[in-house]
Parts: sequence; structure tokens; C-alpha cells
Amino acid sequence: MTNDRKMRLGAFLMAGGHHIASWRHPDAHANAGVDIDHFIDLARIAERGKFDMVFVEDAAAIRERNPEMASQAARSTAFEPLSLLAALAVHTTNIGLVATASTTYNDPYQLARTFASIDLLSGGRAGWNLVTSASELEAENFASSGLRRHSERYERAEEFADAALALWEAVDDGAFVPADGSGFVDPTRLHPVAYRGKHFNVDGILEMPRSPQGRPIMVQAGASDVGKELAARTADVVFAASQTLGEAKAYYDDVKQRLARYGRRPDDMKILPGISPIVGSTEAEAKAKYNELQELIPDAVGVALLASYLSIQDLSGYPLDGPLPELPETQAMQSRQQLIVDLAKRENLSIREVARNFAGARGHWQVAGTPSQIADAMEERFRAGAADGFNIMAPLFPSGLGDFVDHVVPELRRRGLFREEYAGRTLRENLGVQSMARQRATVPSNRFP
Repeated sequence: MTNDRKMRLGAFLMAGGHHIASWRHPDAHANAGVDIDHFIDLARIAERGKFDMVFVEDAAAIRERNPEMASQAARSTAFEPLSLLAALAVHTTNIGLVATASTTYNDPYQLARTFASIDLLSGGRAGWNLVTSASELEAENFASSGLRRHSERYERAEEFADAALALWEAVDDGAFVPADGSGFVDPTRLHPVAYRGKHFNVDGILEMPRSPQGRPIMVQAGASDVGKELAARTADVVFAASQTLGEAKAYYDDVKQRLARYGRRPDDMKILPGISPIVGSTEAEAKAKYNELQELIPDAVGVALLASYLSIQDLSGYPLDGPLPELPETQAMQSRQQLIVDLAKRENLSIREVARNFAGARGHWQVAGTPSQIADAMEERFRAGAADGFNIMAPLFPSGLGDFVDHVVPELRRRGLFREEYAGRTLRENLGVQSMARQRATVPSNRFP
């Protein structure tokens, strides 16, 4: 590990904050999820801190089935994320713009076209967070047959990624209005896609120039075995959730060693675990901020959120001060379920305690302390080879992100861990990741039986 290695930082934007009770805080902005000025301000705060990217997640459904629980959630309203990225593109200059889009409820050509457009609008700063969608509530909005099995969702995602990559790579630089003045299009620089798979057939080409960064950045967050394999083959960035240094290191090593199978180097992918930092001028002040947010969580809301991630309809029949029950096998987010189970067993937590812990950052690492203490914690994982940087999940917006940029970022710079200025104009340049080998007309997939 070289001494000049720098952290990569993303700012995970989520309405009023990542804490489930952030909207109840006295400083909260209740309508944050649908206030474009709010998101522009957040993106500019992150850009002022020289972050690599901002990231917007998505779920194409209301968050809770129970209307009473939905009324208490911090994430009940939100813009459609690709529309939001387009708006942020014209109000920022350097920061990357990444959003979630599902391979289960979209088609490759339409999604590849939309991301290519945002990439051109932003000057090469777009990224796609590929997800397969594990919510029954989303399935009810799109598929009458219900939620697809985990293996089927990933089989479809493999094909979707191949088709989208082939579409992005089908146009060479200078294909449109070539410099030699020979015509509007140079047909020798166009390579129509002929993709044949089990789930998709794609014939054609995107009617737009190649991106300044080659193609949009690919991001994933899968932690199941099939998810990690898909990430190793296609992703430039991986978002991860790890509670302990040991978990983070094991995940990092596992995913990085898979890259060689696809002719890729460890530096060709950046792994950014989530961290929810609560910054105080003293440790006591930071703990007080954390406790203030924790006291705003109604037990019913915390337990309902926990149940939704465990894919259990209702936990109310179990004693809140008792242990988690044995969980049935589901087709939902299997890796996140295991993280919750491991946390409960490791720290001997009751349902109430797990729910309150989980409500803060949905299973991601939470650190409350001074700028120096937070930088210490981040540096330990970074230097231990457990992270290439972090996805910052401020519990309360905008103050939580502003505190991190104004107080923790300078401390990271003082230690030589983070950049002073952007390296370039595109997201790929700033991340320092090479584009994968160009993928053109794709042959039929035989990856799955």
C-alpha cells in the first residue's frame, strides 16, 4: 500500500438524513425529499469538500405497507433519481452523480440511453448503481407474479449489465460529425449491438456521441456470493455495509481477489463502505447529538423498519426485550439479513436494541466523536486494506454533511489521506479507475443453465 494512496468519498443523499427519525429533529426540513434547492445545496456542499460523488438511492414503491408506519418514516417522499441527477448536473461542475436503477423493472436500451444522456449533460460525471430490487412492495407495482427469486433476479441482472455495457461501447470517439468533414456520421466508428439472451434481445445503437469518460461508472452494493461475482465482473465502485473491521476486511479481500478472473487489477475497483458520522467539537457533544436522534425513534417505527429488512411481516408478536426469532428463508436482501443477525448475536441485543441500532443507518457503521476520532476510525480501516474510501451517510441534512466537510475533511487532508483538488473533470478520472475492456456485440449468454 503506497503512502500517496488517497481515500475516495461519496455523499449518500437521502431527503432529511439517514437516521429514521431525522425528520423529527428541530433542525429538520420536512419536505426535503421533494425540494430541489435542498438537493442542490447538498451536492454543492459535497463538491466544496471535493467528494468524488453524490449518490441517490431508489425504491419504486412506498417504503412501508402499513400507512401508519409510512407516516412516521423519514423517507416517505422523494424525487425519481434519474430526473434528480439531470437537475444536479447543471448546478455542479466536478462532482460525480450516481443513482440507483433496477434491472428487474427496466429495459437495457431505455436505461442505457438515459444514463448516457446524463453522462453527456454532466460532462462525463454519471454513474449507475445497479440493483435487482428485493422489495415485495416494488414487485406489486410492476409484476403480477410477485417478487422474483434471488437467483432469477441476478440472472436477469447479468444479462442487463452485458446489454447496457455493449450499448455504451458501440460508439467510438468521433463517430458523429467526424473531424475530417466526411459526413455527419462515420459508419466505421459505429458498432451495432446484437445481444441475445434468455431475458433480453437488443439490436441497435445509441444515437449519441461517446461519453467523455468512455461510459458511465458502474456501481453495485451486492454482498451475496452472486452479487459479489457480478460486481467483480462489471463494477467500478462497490458500496458495502460492514459493522466491524474484521467484516470489512473479509468483504474487501473477497471481492478484490475475484477481479483477476476477469482480467482486472485490484485498483480497477473502489470499495466504499458506508459510514454514518456524527461530528462534535467534543466526544460528549457528539454522543449527545446521537442520543438526541435516538430518543426521537418510536419503538413501533424502529421495529417496523427492522421487520421490513428482515422480510418479516410483523415482529410485534415477539417480546421487544427478547432476542430476534429464527428467521425464515426469503428472497429479499439476504446479505443485510445476515448482517442484522450477526450484530444481534455478537452484541447480545434484544429486538428493541437491534431496531434502535438499525434505525440509525440501516446496518451501516455509525461513529460519533470529534473530527480527530472520526478520522482515526476511517484511517484505521483505510490503512488496514478494508476500504478504498467511504460512502458518507450523514444522519441529518444539511448539518451532518456540512459538519463532515468543514471539520473531518480538513483532518483527513492534514494526514495526507484525502485530495486537495479534483484530479480531472470526469468521475472516472477522479476515482482513478480504468475503463474495462470494450464490450461489443454480445454473444448469447450461457452463464446460466
